[in-house]
Amino acid sequence: MTQFFTNLRLLDPEASTLEPAAVLVRDGVIAEVLVGGATAPDGAEVIDCGGHILAPGIVDIGVKVCEPGERHKESYRSAGLAAAAGGVTTMVTRPDTDPAIDSPETLEFVTRRANEAAPVNVVPMAALTKGRDGREMTEIGFLMDAGAAAFTDCDRVVTDTKVFSRALTYARSLGALVIAHPQDPGLSKGAAVTSGKFASLRGLPAVSPMAERMGLDRDIALIEMTGARYHADQITTARALPALERAKRNGLDITAGVGIHHLTLNALDVADYRTFFKVKPPLRDEEDRIAVVEAVASGLIDIICSMHTPQDEESKRLPFEEAASGAVGLETLLPAALRLVHAEMMDLPTLWRALSLNPAKRLGLPGGRIAVGAPADMVLFNPDAPFVLDRATLRSKSRNTPFDGMRMQGKVVATYVAGSCVYEAN
Repeated sequence: MTQFFTNLRLLDPEASTLEPAAVLVRDGVIAEVLVGGATAPDGAEVIDCGGHILAPGIVDIGVKVCEPGERHKESYRSAGLAAAAGGVTTMVTRPDTDPAIDSPETLEFVTRRANEAAPVNVVPMAALTKGRDGREMTEIGFLMDAGAAAFTDCDRVVTDTKVFSRALTYARSLGALVIAHPQDPGLSKGAAVTSGKFASLRGLPAVSPMAERMGLDRDIALIEMTGARYHADQITTARALPALERAKRNGLDITAGVGIHHLTLNALDVADYRTFFKVKPPLRDEEDRIAVVEAVASGLIDIICSMHTPQDEESKRLPFEEAASGAVGLETLLPAALRLVHAEMMDLPTLWRALSLNPAKRLGLPGGRIAVGAPADMVLFNPDAPFVLDRATLRSKSRNTPFDGMRMQGKVVATYVAGSCVYEAN
């Protein structure tokens, strides 16, 4: 099967370019990239891209799919459809399910379910400790053999430093990537918002931004001691950035990510106790948001993700302090991220390095780029198309998005996985 994509602007995050081009795809693999365009070869299916931008598909680290245990919140089928509609061609899924994905058998079950149901690539992560309880590490070697891309206890911090150091040492011996949630668990326990005047006025339990810095400092010390490969899932405060910069400068194998909600929203958006804005860690002050956006633009923070966390109506329609944390983000990741481009805080190639190229490189995946030999996992989008988000139209089973009713800009036109069209806008 040969496809010829023409009349497009090619976004190349590796070369930091956005220019007219054509792309030839054979059997799901990119065969040729023709800058400036060319004539379609005989027998090829010609796909006119209408002058829109063709970019590598988004690689989204940290997607929660609620199978097994809570399929009513999100299934691999619904998450896959949402991902395709959002330009996400690879979902890297979290192990914080019920039960946790902490054994090869559970991992093989979810892999099989994903392959059956999801129209996009699904790459599973596994728990670092059994039951995510922080007491006994999982069988990292067997889980890697079963296909685990990385190991994480998600938002549960491993409080026992000896257990965490042993897990890091063992992971290093196998070349495994450990993903952690930098946060001091004592300070952050029970917190619903970030400390400050707003939290005091609202009477809500709060956590200091220093909790993130303290958690990251501990983790960096352990990385220095063990030499492990480490990724911080969410860096959301200005106070954590100097420590991250020092660790990178000192040659430690560390990368960092941030969720899209922390890049585009701030603590004041909680307003009158709107629980769709309750996420973990809590939304930060505007000064922190700007500092983190600048860190993404400079490359200090490597990855942007959706931190897709489905919650049903019953767990969100509660008083703010009692409501569950989390927001869905697969379908809103692209238009929300484009806010940063429209605000001239970064350019498109820089944004796409964080959305696609860097996560693929960190996990050793073949996607994240449009180059000869790479899989034809691509998204075609119009960055300027305006719309008002209606959460009722989302494909996720849970629709807990803070962007409901907001004016947004940037629509996915089509999504391709291995050259096959898995989503096409009406």
